[in-house]
Amino acid sequence: MFERFTEDARAAVIGAQSEARDLGDHHIGTEHVLLSVLRGDDAVARALREHGLAADDLRTRIARVNATGGDVLDSDALKSIGIDLDAVREATEETFGEGALDVPAGRLSRLRGGHIPFTPKAKKALELSLRHAIRLKQKEIRKGHILLGILHDDGFLSVRLATEAGADVRELRAHVDRLMSSAAA
Repeated sequence: MFERFTEDARAAVIGAQSEARDLGDHHIGTEHVLLSVLRGDDAVARALREHGLAADDLRTRIARVNATGGDVLDSDALKSIGIDLDAVREATEETFGEGALDVPAGRLSRLRGGHIPFTPKAKKALELSLRHAIRLKQKEIRKGHILLGILHDDGFLSVRLATEAGADVRELRAHVDRLMSSAAA
């Protein structure tokens, strides 16, 4: 599938990896792809900004979601039995490295090596980008198709974050659809 990606689409995917790494995340999700697309200076990125998205705000929202929703350990419950999660986290990271409690056992060394895996939803979004290209009768997958893919499913974090930022995702999808249709003409 990646052989069908144009240079701008590949740059969006590579940029998503950079965004995930910069945020200290151990996965590439639809939110990282959205942030990468938003950082561009093309018609697709401008469409996102016209619909109320801003890169710095989105980055803050992603960090907030990861800080609150990413910790499966309940610090209040642990505190009630005399365990200070912050102290445990600090001691663990001193011994095993930053983020050691955030990664499933046995996977930390692989993540340190530079590979950051895509979440299943991000993989699905990239597959959906191909479907959008086919639907629009286009042979290449462009950045706009990737955006349509990450905005396709209301269950994607990218859609939730765009909505929280004030975007009408249905209108945004229609806007990008028009951009992609006119790009092929």
